[in-house]
Amino acid sequence: MRKLIFATVLSFVGVTAFAQEETAELPVDETTIVTEVQDFEEISVSDLPEAISSAVAKDYPTATVDKAYKNESNQYKLEVSLEDGTTGTLYADAEGNWIEI
Repeated sequence: MRKLIFATVLSFVGVTAFAQEETAELPVDETTIVTEVQDFEEISVSDLPEAISSAVAKDYPTATVDKAYKNESNQYKLEVSLEDGTTGTLYADAEGNWIEI
């Protein structure tokens, strides 16, 4: 009887450990992120459309655009810095609407 209980517990532990090992690995699709970032080409900050400059001034009044990038879909990537020293990246379309990429 003791051997039967021991075998049952051992089987349960083995199945539990196997189940945890299967769920530990989650696939990550990094190619999408890399592809989107590579599509942008640097442009001069002065070449930004007026709508984007106005949107930055309105929504982030203390921000300064340090670098600007544009892709083939007329989407813009802006590297900005704030007065307090923090930096960030914003994405906008040609009409000055903020987008998430």
